[in-house]
Amino acid sequence: MDWVVLGRLLSHDVVRACVLVLAFCAAPSLSACREPPPSKGAAITPPPRAAAFQPTSAIGINDTWPMATGDYANTRYSRLDQITASNVKDLELAWSFSTGRARGHEAAPLVVNDLMYIITPFPNTIYALDLRQPGAPVRWQYDAKPVPAAQGVACCDVVSRGVAYASGRIFFATLDGRAIALDASSGQELWNTPLADIQRGETITMAPTVVGDHVFVGDSGGEFGVRGWLTALDVQSGAIAWRAYSTGPDADVLIGPEFRPFYPGDRGTNLGVESWPPNRWQIGGGTVWGFLAYDPELDLLYYGTGNPGPWNAELRPGDNKWTAGIFARRPSTGQAVWFYQWSPHDLFDHDGVNENVLLDLPLDGQLRHVLVHPERNGYVYVLDRGTGEVLSATAFAHVNSTRGVDLKTGRLMRVEEKTPRFGKVIRDICPAASGAKDWPPSSYSPDTGLLYIPHNNLCEDEEGLEANYIAGTPFLGVETKMYAGPGGHRGVLTAWDPIAKASPWSIKERFPAWSGVLSTHGGVIFYGDLEGSFKALDARTGQELWRFKTVSGIVGQPVSYRGPDGKQYVAILSGVGGWPGAVVAAGLVPQDPTAPLGFVGATGDLPPVTKPGGMLYAFALP
Repeated sequence: MDWVVLGRLLSHDVVRACVLVLAFCAAPSLSACREPPPSKGAAITPPPRAAAFQPTSAIGINDTWPMATGDYANTRYSRLDQITASNVKDLELAWSFSTGRARGHEAAPLVVNDLMYIITPFPNTIYALDLRQPGAPVRWQYDAKPVPAAQGVACCDVVSRGVAYASGRIFFATLDGRAIALDASSGQELWNTPLADIQRGETITMAPTVVGDHVFVGDSGGEFGVRGWLTALDVQSGAIAWRAYSTGPDADVLIGPEFRPFYPGDRGTNLGVESWPPNRWQIGGGTVWGFLAYDPELDLLYYGTGNPGPWNAELRPGDNKWTAGIFARRPSTGQAVWFYQWSPHDLFDHDGVNENVLLDLPLDGQLRHVLVHPERNGYVYVLDRGTGEVLSATAFAHVNSTRGVDLKTGRLMRVEEKTPRFGKVIRDICPAASGAKDWPPSSYSPDTGLLYIPHNNLCEDEEGLEANYIAGTPFLGVETKMYAGPGGHRGVLTAWDPIAKASPWSIKERFPAWSGVLSTHGGVIFYGDLEGSFKALDARTGQELWRFKTVSGIVGQPVSYRGPDGKQYVAILSGVGGWPGAVVAAGLVPQDPTAPLGFVGATGDLPPVTKPGGMLYAFALP
């Protein structure tokens, strides 16, 4: 089914932080500058780390951008400083490149060895652009040729969020569920491994991550009753090394003797089965489609799990483990070390896959090695990344469906009146299904000590309906209508101080803020909006310093790099789409507020102000 058909179906059924930009972007010799993890909770002793194919020499280096997140810590911070708050007003378009595609362009460009790599939305074409040549012409092109039927089971547009680079190879995944490795210099295919089954509704949209000998890829399709997983593949051969499911018995989830979650509610045997009605875990969701983070000293890989299925929570009583939460695992074996559930028994489609930013922060008089996570449920969490203990959880947006997080138990505290029910419309649920923040990634600057969060100001009405599972078809059981939250604006860019647990400033946006953010050592942050404007703000004050109108709405991830000419560049893909932009990219009917999955109610007025497109832009000073 295409987006129009799917939409109709779904309408009814320095030191504020010794940030790991330093520790993660250099060689392991920097480890001596860091303190050991605090002693609260179970002690963790990391095993020896694999060195083969680990791209430590490329992580966080000034001149390149070797992975979608910039570095393993997920900071999206560039130490380049030619472009500053004083001169960014002079920024000019250096060159552009048309992808020839007009769906959501959510990917981050990669830059390594004077080549820029981009991936398009379906059909997932890879372009290598030669930065040494005027206009950055195509050095090589690879056509993945995914099965067209994959478009019909893509929940929220036919997107890709990027590729990964390591040791002379480019790694990516296709919408129809394959992981592929290419020679980075020539584009020659090295291996091609099937992972997902589109007949069950599985697709892949995430950007892979490479750690040691493995490249990591997860599935999408939580709205189709699939079973979520993260898979590790051998970087040389493409062979599957391990797969960890998000639901099911401990053996499938790779929970063993090393698993020591901080909270008692996450301890027990086979909770991935026992916290579900009989056999529901087999179609329970928990997909893995966000960005991964990695701590090389603890040797822990962090990632979030998606919403449980179906959306109608009355059909799946229980905590529904291990969905809507975060795992810490050993990258070499996949064995789980700890887990924390952001939203036990998720009521609102609040996937737990948002970025996990790894920082070292002075908290309560001591340096803590933490994970900062702006969650879909509206709270910025600060966790001890060695144990999974919640140190704080503070609302960063308008929230009326919960009362906060109980730090003793780690449990989210619900507001009963906002719980969706069969046959009854519950109104004014805030945040909406898209969350206070969806996948578009934030950025952390060690210069300001601020996390820059692009997010939503949306509420919704929701009614519970019956849902019947048929493989490869939507499995929801709700009808949802989203709309603007308090104030009438639908998006916000918030600067957040994770130490003070407060925001010094924020910028209101007319539409949901669905672009990633880039911060730089020059004191500038960059992001785009759904109307197509690419903007530069003063990182300390939020004052707008520059903007450029692109051909289409922006849902991509900006990056910065040093070109062969020595100049600093900032690059962004423009091309409206994704969940909020489907009304434009897929030509949905703006008059139906329940399509797709209720988002047209919030962006039905987007078509007059932007149009479909697909263009890469690179900017530099004269």
